[in-house]
This record gives sequence, structure tokens and C-alpha cells, in this order.
Amino acid sequence: MRRRDVLKSTAAASFALATPNLAFGQGAAKTLKFVPHADPASLDPVWTTADITRNYSLAVYDTLYGLDAQLQPQMQMVGGERIEDGGKLWTLTLRDGLKFHDGTPVLARDCVASIKRGASRDPLLNLVLDRSDEIVAVDDKTIRIRLKKPFPLLRDALTQAPASIMPERVAQTAGTVQITETIGSGPYRFLTGERVPGAKIVFARNDAYVPRAEGVASYTAGPKIAYFDRIEWHILPDPATIAAALTNAEIEWWENPAIDLLPSLKRDKAMVVKKIDPYGSIGCLRFNHLHAPFDKAAVRRAVLSACNQDEFILAFAGAEPSIINNPCGLFSSGSPLASNVGTEAVGRLSKNLDQVKKDLAAAGYNGEKVVLLGPTSIPVLHAYSQVAADLLKRIGMNVDYQALEWGTVVQRRASKEPIDKGGWNIFMTNLGGNGNVSPASASAIRSGQAAWFGWPNMPKMETLRDQWLDAPDLASQKSIGLDMQKLLFEEAPYVPLGYYAGPTIHRNSIKDVRDGFPQMYGVKRA
Repeated sequence: MRRRDVLKSTAAASFALATPNLAFGQGAAKTLKFVPHADPASLDPVWTTADITRNYSLAVYDTLYGLDAQLQPQMQMVGGERIEDGGKLWTLTLRDGLKFHDGTPVLARDCVASIKRGASRDPLLNLVLDRSDEIVAVDDKTIRIRLKKPFPLLRDALTQAPASIMPERVAQTAGTVQITETIGSGPYRFLTGERVPGAKIVFARNDAYVPRAEGVASYTAGPKIAYFDRIEWHILPDPATIAAALTNAEIEWWENPAIDLLPSLKRDKAMVVKKIDPYGSIGCLRFNHLHAPFDKAAVRRAVLSACNQDEFILAFAGAEPSIINNPCGLFSSGSPLASNVGTEAVGRLSKNLDQVKKDLAAAGYNGEKVVLLGPTSIPVLHAYSQVAADLLKRIGMNVDYQALEWGTVVQRRASKEPIDKGGWNIFMTNLGGNGNVSPASASAIRSGQAAWFGWPNMPKMETLRDQWLDAPDLASQKSIGLDMQKLLFEEAPYVPLGYYAGPTIHRNSIKDVRDGFPQMYGVKRA
């Protein structure tokens, strides 16, 4: 039996479908079956930045503000706001009807504790904390934020997944420690008892949820209406298996279809292919700056100089080149700060790898082992990893390529331990496009021991970021953004591997899939 046939049999067994072809007009009409891009290794939207955990949190939790399609913050859990003292005093009033999944009311003190926990990990929320004299609950429904100086991005910060509102007792958990209790106030409840790690996640409609009565349903803003009684996430390991299940109406929605299977899937008139995220993804080869050899900027620059963005992106998206937009730098293609300045370092078609070997030697590379964490369960990251491992070997690096399921990578990348104690040197990921439209939310350029996994030390980048935050107009922001991109290629905290904006695919038995991220609310039976 061929390997792919074995995977199909295994996946089919774990999928445990009641019938080979579901009759969506009958009992299945109340259930939506969805295949996400990965299994959440963590269900804590503060502890990890993994997109899959963010997507999970959108169903289970709610935030004080949401983002609309223009990436403008709109009131979500907040029912009213009052801004005084020249923008330094914010009074936020919670709207009526907010309850946690355990039936207790959402109180202002829950929100304050959640903001402070999220600020311990999220760069944008951290700015709110740093620039505040106080964040307090005045009473059960009122939050007061007193700023040292005006901070126009305050609403934006409160739209982030790390700003998900949890009960105070849960939010008192340190941000470096994963929560053990999942209680949100969002439109769906997580069914703990039906969780099968690596295979299945189930949500049930939160009948106590009160959607906003006003506003336009857009991105994560506006009314969040749960039209299905039950949402099932099925984690299937093989793209061919998923494509067959989609074709056979055993699932209805596949978040990230394999690009090489798209042409055949598009020929099926029952399929709807939709680009929901205009800001796409930036491929990322992330260095660990704590340990040799990538504690040396010259070694990181040498590896960066060997990389070609087209090689990496075409390895994944070659069958659908229309979704690629290279070259790509620090900021997402198509966003206001996007620029090609410096991208020639990763954009030349031919690379002199012999020169790179000499550059590595001159930089002090002495043959140290390079542990590369290569995710196997996400096709795009698997493709990146294979290209990276081959390239590193060709430039003379001693590569220990560890092929791992994405959840294991999420756990391993949080370790600061040396290589001989389970540490790592490189992992492959994607940087979510809308998180890279401004320096305020770009996690991969933060510095210090509390920074995103990799922990670079770039005080000059921090200074530029502070200048950007205080810039008086877009022209000034663009100028500072160019300086930050130049510094990216000089310091090389990571290698931007190129940009793509892949579609999602679903059957025409459902409709109203929101733009932005995969969101379980708003989707309804066609």
C-alpha cells in the first residue's frame, strides 16, 4: 500500500464520519465541519502567537474592540467611550449582556486583568501598559485608562488576540505560563471533553452570547452571530485526504488548501475559492540569537545573503503564481509602509554560494551544529524547511534538520535552552500579514529577553520604533519605516522569505465567510 493511501485510511478513521456523504439539509445542517491549517498546541492566545491559536480564540473569546476591513478599530465589548484631557484619559463602559461561558457576568476587573496579562507578551498591548499611569476598574462596568501622553493606537491594541477577555482568576496567570482553564465570553464555547489532541476540536454555540446590535459585520468587528449549533475542527495530516473529504462533502471548509491541488478543486462547481486575507503572509526563517552561531550578526547576514525569496515561495505556490508578490521586506506587500529598499539582498536570482561560504568563515562560523525545526504538518512551512535545510548544507553549515509536527515546534521554539539541552537555532514560520502593516504590531523586530521567540538584541530598532510611534504624519512614518527595513537587512533578526496571499476554499453549501481570519461566526447555511 502506498504511503498516501495509508495516510488516507488513518485520517478517515480519526475523522469518524457518520456517513460517507453527509446530508447537509438534515441533521448536519446544524454542524459545520472545518479543517484548519494545524492543531493548536496551545489554547492560550497570550502564551503563543501561533495563528491557529488566534483563530481558535476568535471563536471562544471576545475583545473590547474589533478591526473592520480597513483595519480600523470599532467598539466590540465596549458599549461607550469617553476621551478627555487631550486624549490622555479614556473611560470605557462595557455594553450590557456580557457573560462568560460559566454564566458569570463579564466585569471591568476581568478586562483590566486580561489587558495586563496580554501586555506582558504582546508588543502593542505592552505599549499601552508602558504609556499608562493607571488601568483600573472604576466599577463593574467601567474601565479607566490614564495615559502619560496621548496614544492613538490604544483602540488598535485592544483588538489583538492577546487582549482576549478572560475571568480575572484566569488572567492572573503569568503570561509566560499557559492557562489551564478555557473560559471566554465569545459566540462559541470550547467543549473540553471532546478535544482529541492532534485530531479534533469541537465548539458549541454560546446561547447566552449577545451580539452587538449595531455595526457592520467586517473582519473581527460588528455583530458576531453564531448560526451553527456545533463547529467541528478536524485536523487531517494529508492534503489529498482533505481534498477528497471536501469533494465528497464530508467537510465543508478547508482553511488553507494545498496550492498544487487548487487547479483540480476549482473545476468542481460546488467549490468556492476565496481570498479572505488581503495582507497575506510573509515567510520567515527565524534565528535564535542566544546561541552560536547566530548570536553573530555577520553569520545571520551571510545566511540571509544566500536566500532567494522566489525559491522559497515557488516551492510552495509554484502552481498558483498569482498569489505571490515578491520581493518583500519588513512590511506586508500592498500596505502603506511596504518598500523594496534592501530587498535585493534576498531577491537576486543567482547566488554565489562559494562567496557565502567565505563570508561565513570570516564571520566566525566554526562548524557548529545548526538545529533547524522543520514543521511537517503545514505544507508551506514544510516546503520552506526543505529548501532551507538544503541551502544551509550547500553553504557548508552543519545542519541537524528535525522534522516535527507544528505543535511540537510551537512548544520547542519557546525554549531558551542550549542546543545540547533541547534548544534550537532556526525555525520556519509565517508572519501574519496584517501584523506586519506597522512597526507597532510587528513582533519579529522586538528586542530583549521578553521579545518574540529568537530574542534579538537590537536597541537601534527599538529607538526607531519609538520614533515611528511618535511620528506626526504618514510621510514621517514612511521615512522611519525605510530606516527600519534597512536595519532589518543589516541586523538580520530573521530572513523574510517572500510574500503570498493564499485563498481559502469551501463548498457552496455555506456562505458569508468573513474576510480577514477564519472566523466561525457569521458563516451560515447557503
